[in-house]
Amino acid sequence: MAFAITQTCCSDATCVSVCPVNCIHPTPDEPDFGTTEMLYVDPASCIDCGACADACPVDAIFPADLLTGSLEVYAGINAEYYAGREVVSSADPAPNFHRWSPPTFDRAIPSDFAPPDIAVVGSGPAGMYAVEDLLLHTNARVTLIDRQPVTGGLIRYGVAPDHQATKRIAETFSRLQEHPRLRLTLGTEVGRDVTVDELAGRHDAVVYAVGASSARGLGLDGEDLPGSVAATTVVGWYNGHPDVPANVVDLSAERVVLIGTGNVALDVARILTADPETLTGTTIAPHALECLRTSKIREVVLLARRGPEDAAYTSPELLALAARADVPFIVDDADPRTTAAIDAGTGKAKLLRELGRETVDWTAPPDADRRRIVLRFHSAPTGFIGDTQVRGLRVTGQDGQTEIATGQVVRAVGYRGVPVPGLPFDDDRGTIPNTAGRVEGTAGAYVVGWIKRGPSGGIGANRTCAKETVATLLEDIISGQLPVRTRRSPIAALAARFRG
Repeated sequence: MAFAITQTCCSDATCVSVCPVNCIHPTPDEPDFGTTEMLYVDPASCIDCGACADACPVDAIFPADLLTGSLEVYAGINAEYYAGREVVSSADPAPNFHRWSPPTFDRAIPSDFAPPDIAVVGSGPAGMYAVEDLLLHTNARVTLIDRQPVTGGLIRYGVAPDHQATKRIAETFSRLQEHPRLRLTLGTEVGRDVTVDELAGRHDAVVYAVGASSARGLGLDGEDLPGSVAATTVVGWYNGHPDVPANVVDLSAERVVLIGTGNVALDVARILTADPETLTGTTIAPHALECLRTSKIREVVLLARRGPEDAAYTSPELLALAARADVPFIVDDADPRTTAAIDAGTGKAKLLRELGRETVDWTAPPDADRRRIVLRFHSAPTGFIGDTQVRGLRVTGQDGQTEIATGQVVRAVGYRGVPVPGLPFDDDRGTIPNTAGRVEGTAGAYVVGWIKRGPSGGIGANRTCAKETVATLLEDIISGQLPVRTRRSPIAALAARFRG
């Protein structure tokens, strides 16, 4: 029986590299890579060897015939990806029915390559994929720097605490910290404890993997009122981020409105409506767990500007949320465009066919005897209601202007990078200007991850991003644009003095 990839796929292609029959796609050299929501096993050519399951860093791959519950659907999802796709004739006696790409040799490092000293700033996925590439494929000496007293970045503070399988990829990264050519420097912030120029003076190159730590704004009146909070803050709150106060999130409102329907919004909705006991034993912050135990929330509303066919969430995350039996999940069908898209099964709208539908009275309080999640599409927020505290949110749709009564609004409209003192910054895009990872106008400085390309792509997207940046860095060293300074260890220097 074939294997199948399921919800927690991180798309970093570790499974692709170990598959002996090329049955996992898209591969990093295929056009679809980085644009699909996950990777897929072709059941027609899988030989059931299990190599992919052993290699998967997030435990996302299982025998298709053993899938149960909410994962059972993934056998069909994997097979559906290959429907109608070109394969080599199945009459070929070889078990592999997919064409292999021609070999590429994109790394040509001279045998006398002098070991460079490279600093990587940031220990999240982007930084760690860069560290992995440098340690495993070059002779570089790497200094890993993070402003927090612990490593992990987005894995530790961004992944929801009930997604333990996804967090498991941190185990893969932590092994690199024991590498003899890596030095770890924690609690050190660029711009506070060390400058860009000081880092450049101590290393041949510096790779900045500082992510996108701030929240995008809406630009609406009342956005800064008490009762309005960014999703980045809520995520940091339930993950115990050191920069987020324990009392920053108020769960006294019966209805919470989430502006946005991306995966982060779904994470927040799921945590806010979860039975606290199901989170016991996870990595949730103790203060957040205690707060959830006394929460008054009865309804979480997810607002989308566009229709259900173009929703921002990925299919696996939506399916997982819809599969929960303890919390009803419905669609507000007040807008006929929503109903029409779901009935037609257009795009992602087909995922909502099994959900209940209801025309919600937004002036009435939620049902006090149950918790539920409501999806409302074609709703653009136009303003916050309230003088000293949020009392509601004004939205506009085909049915005109609607006021949704609420005491808590969570803005989940995306992340944004922040400037690094001493480096150029594109304020419009929230990124550091670069070409293939090379920082514009700053010799020896490179970027990787969201600060390089903007806040898009999941964990696995950072592997190919890091590969590009490291390739650019090595190209600059090999071509002589970035000279490597010869540094001797203290022991070697002492020995030279005695010889002299």
